[in-house]
Amino acid sequence: MRCKSYRTFIVLCRDCFVPRNDGWTIQSPMFLTDDNKKSFKAIILLNEMINGTHKFQTVANGDDEILEPLFIELMSKGYVQTSGLYYQVTTKGQEVFDTFMKRYTEYLKVYDIFSYVDLEKGEFAFARYFDFSTDDEWSNFTNDERFDDLRIAVAIFKKIDPAEIVFMSFINENRFDTASNGWQMDLLSDNDWKEIEEICKTAIKPEEVGEDAMVDMISQGSELMIKLLEEEQKQNQNNNNNNGTDTIVEEETVEYYEPYYDPYYVSPIWLVPLFLW
Repeated sequence: MRCKSYRTFIVLCRDCFVPRNDGWTIQSPMFLTDDNKKSFKAIILLNEMINGTHKFQTVANGDDEILEPLFIELMSKGYVQTSGLYYQVTTKGQEVFDTFMKRYTEYLKVYDIFSYVDLEKGEFAFARYFDFSTDDEWSNFTNDERFDDLRIAVAIFKKIDPAEIVFMSFINENRFDTASNGWQMDLLSDNDWKEIEEICKTAIKPEEVGEDAMVDMISQGSELMIKLLEEEQKQNQNNNNNNGTDTIVEEETVEYYEPYYDPYYVSPIWLVPLFLW
C-alpha cells in the first residue's frame, strides 16, 4: 500500500484547483438535486409514519401544515394513501423504505469504515474499534487530525450517490430529530441540505487520491470490514446463546458482504432509484 503517495498526491492535486484568470468561471457540479432533497425528506416522513408515533392528518394543522405539498405528491405517486383522518404508508411506500434501510445497513457496514483513515500510514481507525469500551473513548480516539474522511471518495469511485451517503451520516447522527419541536420547518429549510452539498463539494475526491491508491485503500478497508463483521458475529452469537436464540438477519452475515472484496463491487440495491418523481 503506497501510503506516502496518498498524502503527497492529494496535496499536489489540491494545489491545482485554483480560480481561472481567463474570464471564464468553472461551474462546480451540484451533488444534491431537487429530486434528492425531495426523496430524502420523504424518507424522513416515511420513517416517522412507520417507526414513529406521530400521526399526520389529511387536513394538516399546526407544524404539519407545511408538509402538506410533499404529502400530496407522495399520495399522487402512490407512496402514501389516506385512511380515515390520517395518511398511511402504502405497500409501494413500504418497499421504498425497506430498500433504503437495506442501503443504510450497508452504509454502516461498508462505507462508514472509511470515515477515519490515516493517509500517511495507511491505517484505519476502525481497526481498533473493539479496543474501546465506551463511545466517549472511541470519539476521543477518532477526533484526531491525522484521520481523513474518505466516504465521499469511495462513494464516487463506486458510482453511488455521495449526497445519499452524507444524508445517511446525518441520520446516524440524529440530525433529523422528529422528536424535537419544529422539526418540520427544519426539514423543509435549506440549512441541512446546503450543508450536505458543501460536504460533498469539499470532501476528498477519488482523483485526488489516484485510482491505484483508491483500489488499494478500498481493498484494505473491505478486508478490515470482514474481520470486524466476523468479530461482531461472534459477539452476537455469544449474546444469542446467552439469550437462548440463534436468529441472524441476512444482511448482517459475513457471507452477504464477501463480494465487497472486489473494490469495484456495488450491491444491486444501490442501483435502483428510491422514488420516481
